[in-house]
Amino acid sequence: MKGFNMQKAKYITQAALIAALYAALTIGLAPIGYGGQQFRVAEAMAVLPVFTPAAIPGLFLGCILSNILSPMGLPDLIFGSTATLIAALLTRTIGEKLKNERSLLRIIMIPLPAVLINTVIIGAMLAWFYDLPFSIAAVGVLIGQSGSCYGLGIPLYFAILGLRKRNVIRFL
Repeated sequence: MKGFNMQKAKYITQAALIAALYAALTIGLAPIGYGGQQFRVAEAMAVLPVFTPAAIPGLFLGCILSNILSPMGLPDLIFGSTATLIAALLTRTIGEKLKNERSLLRIIMIPLPAVLINTVIIGAMLAWFYDLPFSIAAVGVLIGQSGSCYGLGIPLYFAILGLRKRNVIRFL
């Protein structure tokens, strides 16, 4: 098969699977994943860019697909998806700079971009959409993002490390 590139196929497949899982989790759990007080379970996947660069477009596309159904419409589609893209790029950079997989600094830093970027961008969007003070909207996002990214994301991070060590998964 001339022109077939296994690396590109792997990258596209990983990105598509991550996008599909992010969208399925967000849409499937829509009552808690949208609105002024939200807890997006799929945001636990914000740790994935440290394992594969394919998570960057995967999370971005998954967020776009999810935000098509957002009650906030186009602003969430644009700003929410952009926040996810920026956070994924920063998470990848942190993973490349902090190599020790079990260092406390790495564990603290990996979810931080998703928490901080979304707190500011989504907090501002929610404040505008729901006519709330920014501080109220931002604190709500901070709580939800911290729960998703630290409460669920760090256990996911360690689960992937363990599965990779035992050669159960090789695709991340």
